[in-house]
Amino acid sequence: MSAPAPSAIESRLRALAARRILVLDGAMGTMIQRWKLDEAGYRGARFADWHRDLRGNNDLLSLSRPDIVSDIHLQYLRAGADIVETNTFSSTTIAQADYGMESLAYELNFESARLAAEACRTVEAEDPARPRFVAGAIGPTNRTASMSPDVNNPGFRAVSFDDLRAAYGEAARGLIEGGSHILLVETVFDTLNAKAALFAIEEAFEATGVRLPVMVSGTITDLSGRTLSGQTAEAFWYSVRHARPFSIGLNCALGAKEMRAHIADLARVADTLVCAYPNAGLPNEFGEYDESPEAMAALVGEFARSGLVNIVGGCCGTTPDHIAAVAAAVEGVAPRVVPEIEPRLRLSGLEPFIAAA
Repeated sequence: MSAPAPSAIESRLRALAARRILVLDGAMGTMIQRWKLDEAGYRGARFADWHRDLRGNNDLLSLSRPDIVSDIHLQYLRAGADIVETNTFSSTTIAQADYGMESLAYELNFESARLAAEACRTVEAEDPARPRFVAGAIGPTNRTASMSPDVNNPGFRAVSFDDLRAAYGEAARGLIEGGSHILLVETVFDTLNAKAALFAIEEAFEATGVRLPVMVSGTITDLSGRTLSGQTAEAFWYSVRHARPFSIGLNCALGAKEMRAHIADLARVADTLVCAYPNAGLPNEFGEYDESPEAMAALVGEFARSGLVNIVGGCCGTTPDHIAAVAAAVEGVAPRVVPEIEPRLRLSGLEPFIAAA
């Protein structure tokens, strides 16, 4: 099957990415923590009588405190982000089940996308020469389709592919219809979960009649250099390459220093854009992130100067100050040149089979 024609949004993004390195925003949770919200702060008026505790449900703030979410988007955009992620990391029926809020999944995605799009329009009015984009964030959920949570029953699965497909499909439709320009399947620790998301996204495109570029970002969970489901960065790329993502990358778990080798592996083999948004270093003994904006920017700037990246940003612990420093570090640096196809595949004779897939 040949690749579908790129959408107008994707064509525009590719044109921009050919000229310069694009900048993604930073952490949402880190910024929300600054507000020191209590239980009532999360509930707001609408959910004042909810039957379960809601503190910590950051995604809910798109409904209960949209002013906070909008302000965070605006801070990142004014710091230099080209792309802001929606506040939807846990906005699936599966993840929201922890709060008894499965029925709000579509609304969470729709409203979060709407808020981010509104922030983009606000900042574009301030700086008309620079377009801004919304990446509809789709997190990994808190369940894995590849591994058992019960060490005494290794064949057990807490979630099925079809469960994930349904949950991701509802989230994707909300993000699309709320005004996202991109869909971002992020923090992938289980590739089977990601495949369910990619399948559901394709169904959502067909159902809505809208096709958006798709970014995919995995997470190398520790210094073993593998995802939780056991793949190296290179293996992860080959397992999702069939979806022809707009970008492939890594986020979370590692700081820029520890992520560098794995981003280099992706840059070597991926025939699409490469995205890196690391944490602000590794967590300290209190689980907090100490890496300064200047230190992180120096490391990410080296990624850029070495020709490894097309899109950069930040994950846990990063703030608008980090994004401003990263944006300055990559400004004027040529983006990574995307190869047509990984050379070993061409030499092995697999390219025709991949193209026909």
